[in-house]
Amino acid sequence: MAKSLRSKWRRKMRAEKRKKNAPKELERLKKILGTNADVIMEEVKEVATVLPPEKVVEQRDDCKMELDNKRNKKTLLDQHGQYPIWMNSRQRKKLKAQRTKGKKKSKLAKGLIW
Repeated sequence: MAKSLRSKWRRKMRAEKRKKNAPKELERLKKILGTNADVIMEEVKEVATVLPPEKVVEQRDDCKMELDNKRNKKTLLDQHGQYPIWMNSRQRKKLKAQRTKGKKKSKLAKGLIW
């Protein structure tokens, strides 16, 4: 639905905030549940897995994506000459105009020099 940069940023930050606050929420939940927390915590463990922040940071280093397609950083074209899927037609048109502007040089007609 919402695809603006602001909403993407907000969604990302909310997810990070959830990760950061998960251990605190779990402690608060245990405290609220009271004495028979161990019995109910088994059910909670089945639904959600909560990791301490140190383990989350360690896992983040390991999961780097390897991309097969190489992209030119200046023109954003891949090896097949295709633009990224997120780029709209106006941006493509603008980049193409910049590329062709550098190639085009006006040539004077040879016989018309006065």
